[in-house]
Amino acid sequence: MGKIFFAVLLSMVSAFSFSQLKNGYEIDITINGLQDSSVFLAYHLGDKQYIKDTVKLDKSGRGVIQGQEGLPQGIYMIVLPGREYFELLISKDQHFVLSCSYNNYLNTLKFTGSDENSAFIEYQKKWVIMQQEANNIAKRVQNNKQNNDSLKILTSTQKLQEDNMKSYLKSVVNANNGNLLATLVKALLPLEIPEFSVPAGVQNPDSVKWAWNYNYNMNHFFDNIDLTDERLLRTPILYARLNAYFTNDPIQAPDSINKKIDKLIQKCKGNYKVFQFIAVYLFNHFRESEIMGHDAVMVKLADDIYLSGKADWVSKEFKDDLRKQVDLIRPNLIGKKAENLVMDSYRGIFVSLYDVEKEFTILYFWEPDCGHCKEATPKLKAYYEKAKDDNIEVFAVCTTADKPKWTNYIEEYKLTWINGWDPERSSHFDFYYNVQSTPMVYILDKNKIIIAKKLAVEDISSFINNYRKFIK
Repeated sequence: MGKIFFAVLLSMVSAFSFSQLKNGYEIDITINGLQDSSVFLAYHLGDKQYIKDTVKLDKSGRGVIQGQEGLPQGIYMIVLPGREYFELLISKDQHFVLSCSYNNYLNTLKFTGSDENSAFIEYQKKWVIMQQEANNIAKRVQNNKQNNDSLKILTSTQKLQEDNMKSYLKSVVNANNGNLLATLVKALLPLEIPEFSVPAGVQNPDSVKWAWNYNYNMNHFFDNIDLTDERLLRTPILYARLNAYFTNDPIQAPDSINKKIDKLIQKCKGNYKVFQFIAVYLFNHFRESEIMGHDAVMVKLADDIYLSGKADWVSKEFKDDLRKQVDLIRPNLIGKKAENLVMDSYRGIFVSLYDVEKEFTILYFWEPDCGHCKEATPKLKAYYEKAKDDNIEVFAVCTTADKPKWTNYIEEYKLTWINGWDPERSSHFDFYYNVQSTPMVYILDKNKIIIAKKLAVEDISSFINNYRKFIK
């Protein structure tokens, strides 16, 4: 009897050891109705998808995708012919079987050996139904906005549906506590902002309440996401949340954004890969941004991360080039005092930018032969003729060294503003104002502080009007 018990125990230990020693990944795929065709295993990274592996199905629609090294965990896709696909989770256990019918893969998809993926399917089906119900209620609300009685009932129904959806998400998180599915679903949970009560007598209570809600949302935006969990890198979730955090924010001032970046980097610094992903996202996002003033954010990211040595994934050549770019941007950031320019002028006397005593100075870099300048300069002239008596001056700097072209243009179009000329570029205007193309516009206040840059000429009037109304 003892020998039998020992043999059974030994077999159990062997089986356990074998399961523990399973390395790599092996996904056994059967797609009924799809024979002799290739399917791909793909993964998310940011807002893009990449192919990881491929397999050709046999005549029975079966194939095995496998590799000796485990896959980074996340949401993956099985991509079918015609770019159709369905998603699956790659978690700790990467050895399982899946099957479905090609002509109805979403409703027939089944997993064997992966309880987590089975739960993932159940969640997706349930969530799609709940979203459809929510959309139907939203349409009814929209169609009944003129009917107060119906609107009251529908609004209550809508609130109940939202509560049910939140409760369902929380139930999925609790039922799958600790695994990848729970992490993903938790990241989708909407932030619950407390109901703030503004004390009586406070001026502009609606504005105060908006500010409190905004600050709470910004401070707790990532509460449901573990920014040290690198599994989120291979999902669309982290990228989408970052995009919402920085793109949908109504306050796009560089100082506000820089504070948000500091808090975000602090949260993710515990995981190198997540830190790298977020740093690259931030750098690309603000380098490509066309919002005025965001170059200050790019300079901050360059100083704090890329040029400080923290970004060890970039080459020396990249850093050297970035340092040159930043050196050109740093002197002309919004909020800095503009560098003085002293140069010859059309009148034959030297002019100084600092000698202009106006409420606003429009600093305009242009060329006579520049195609865009030929459109912008007449527009600026028309604006100047109306605004020159309204405490506004134009200090125009011609970037060409061809004096006859410059003077002929001034005379032909009767440009009566300050016309500066520095063919030798001894004032270094091209460096201080990063003049790499024309036309280029800066707006300076009475103290020669840069308050706007790279504006289109047609936007100058509205900017100055709004500045006078809201900023001053």
